[in-house]
Amino acid sequence: MNIRLLSCDAAKPDKRAITKMLEEIGEGVSNYDAQDFTEYLLEGDPVEISVSDKNSSSGIRALRKLGIDYEMVD
Repeated sequence: MNIRLLSCDAAKPDKRAITKMLEEIGEGVSNYDAQDFTEYLLEGDPVEISVSDKNSSSGIRALRKLGIDYEMVD
C-alpha cells in the first residue's frame, strides 16, 4: 500500500519521532531517506512511501498521533 504524506499539523513537530516512524513503517526506507522525507514533509512538500500490509494499521495510528495528514494511493 502506498501512502502520500501531505503535511504535518503539529504545533511543534518532533523530527526525531517522525524520522523513526517513517523508517519503521516504510518498506525499504533507510534512516538517511527517513531524515530527508521528514525535512521535505515539514517544508510542505508531499512525500510518498510504501507501507507493508502488516504495518498498515500501526502506521496509520502513528501518522495520526504525530499530526500528519495523509492520503491512500493505489
